[in-house]
Amino acid sequence: MADAQDKVRIDKWLWAARFFKTRSLATDAVEGGRVHLNGDRPKPARTVKPGDVVRVQVEHGEFTVTVLALAERRGSADVARTLYVEGEESIRKREALAFERSLAPQLDPAVVKGRPTKKLRRQIDRFGSGS
Repeated sequence: MADAQDKVRIDKWLWAARFFKTRSLATDAVEGGRVHLNGDRPKPARTVKPGDVVRVQVEHGEFTVTVLALAERRGSADVARTLYVEGEESIRKREALAFERSLAPQLDPAVVKGRPTKKLRRQIDRFGSGS
């Protein structure tokens, strides 16, 4: 879990904590401003230490976590969960956002392969003419 070092680069830690699938995605997120360390916008080489507060914005929500342990290597999901603790307010916000998303209508894109069929062509024509 924790290496002999007392500091780890933030991009490595985010990857080891399984917020991002690859280190390059973690680096891009840090450079893009979607990661904040103790309220500041860090560079990818900035080090984290236990006790730091990290705010991470990913596709499936925004996490505000406190660093508990350090790791340079990516381990199992069980090990990754021991690297941080998420704040209660962060959990509530993510759950509320997930609930709002579940209420939104789900629009599935039409799956069309190749040329449109005769029926689909008529529907397209009807839609375009406004009838």
